[in-house]
Amino acid sequence: MRSAEMKSRAVETQLLLLLLVLGAAESAFGAQRLYTPDWPSLDSRPLPDWFDEAKFGVFVHWGVFSVPAWGSEWFWWHWKGEGSLQYQRFMRDNYPPGFSYADFGPQFTARFFDPDDWADLFQAAGAKYVVLTTKHHEGFTNWPSPVSWNWNSKDVGPHRDLVGELGTAIRKRNMRYGLYHSLFEWFHPLYLLDKKNGFKTQYFVTAKTMPELYDLVNRYKPDLIWSDGDWEGPDTYWNSTGFLSWLYNDSPVKDEVVVNDRWGFNCSCHHGGYYNCADKFQPSSLPDHKWEMCTSIDRRSWGYRRTMSISDTSSESDIISELVQTVSLGGNYLLNIGPTKDGLIVPIFQERLLAVGKWLRTNGEAIYSSKPWRVQLEKNESVWYTSEGAAVYAIFLEWPENGVLRLKSPQTTSSTQIIMLGIQEDLKWSKNPHEDLLIYLPQLPPSALPVEFAWTIKMTGVE
Repeated sequence: MRSAEMKSRAVETQLLLLLLVLGAAESAFGAQRLYTPDWPSLDSRPLPDWFDEAKFGVFVHWGVFSVPAWGSEWFWWHWKGEGSLQYQRFMRDNYPPGFSYADFGPQFTARFFDPDDWADLFQAAGAKYVVLTTKHHEGFTNWPSPVSWNWNSKDVGPHRDLVGELGTAIRKRNMRYGLYHSLFEWFHPLYLLDKKNGFKTQYFVTAKTMPELYDLVNRYKPDLIWSDGDWEGPDTYWNSTGFLSWLYNDSPVKDEVVVNDRWGFNCSCHHGGYYNCADKFQPSSLPDHKWEMCTSIDRRSWGYRRTMSISDTSSESDIISELVQTVSLGGNYLLNIGPTKDGLIVPIFQERLLAVGKWLRTNGEAIYSSKPWRVQLEKNESVWYTSEGAAVYAIFLEWPENGVLRLKSPQTTSSTQIIMLGIQEDLKWSKNPHEDLLIYLPQLPPSALPVEFAWTIKMTGVE
């Protein structure tokens, strides 16, 4: 009897242990599946820290549209979708009768594309992340997509995996790698069928969009997915929440990956990771959600244009001013260039990027990893604030005529110290009868100043 009782207790103990193990496993599994495929759950995911710390990235629009290199990267749509007479005339004047958009494919050679040269340039520009177009609305993929037969960079044109090659070069330099991907394609028959069906069918999503997104994540393990082409269908059509749930719970990049907000026509500025809201979005006050301004050096296009003129491009001072304003308001700044069909980055784009890098080498501590201060903009002055720990940075875009910078917002203390980044000596300061802080700037010729525009004052011991 005692032996049987002992056996029974032993079995009970084993069962209890088994239940505890199973319970622990179930808890562990449940803990892994933190995010369910719905927006309240997905929107609760904290944004990985690296993105807010990065502040500045380079956007690259490159594809078959780089071959005609005329008008914009929407060339095919303007020509065949809208039937623009201007584009039809361009084709008639420059290409033989019957020339199709697909005929541009073999001319997208990337012959001079050197991913290490690109990566060196982006690093010299001070970029902390790079976002490459893997596929624009034309449907051509810059990697050997298994669902884009004969319309990808391995089968046609370069005969190279452009996404993979650039990713290797970027990561060798400790920059983050992001992938732009268009959910839709203008002329794909399955997409046109779904559109005709009022997006009640998902033939295109099942056969093209989702297989590509899963392939990109599993193959290249991106730090960022920059989604686009979402505006015609709702997120339920795109299966966006299902994909993001997998991305955040089970993908190989679940802990580090960042996404934007373009996952359906009802999502922009409301759901996703950080917000783009709209191209070249620029809020007038501090948003309550992490955001990014994407803009292009060529103000008229994202892709390369052979007819681009210097007056079409943003100046160095314009770009740096936008960067400063964006970061002061809590955003990231993503600056776009469009390489040529050969894989070259034209000198004007190089010059602009290198100018940003030069400025950041002196002023980067006021930008990278900074946080918005309690005041973002000094009223009636072109002064923007950022902060980092105990330091407050005032970046002024215009040099005061009398050489004295007047600030109303910082409150000085007995321990206040003030310097200009790039010049080590402490600056003299005082208070006027209105309690404004007067900072006496270095009396140097412009050539001796650390930068040509957008100078940074670093203040410690201020409130």
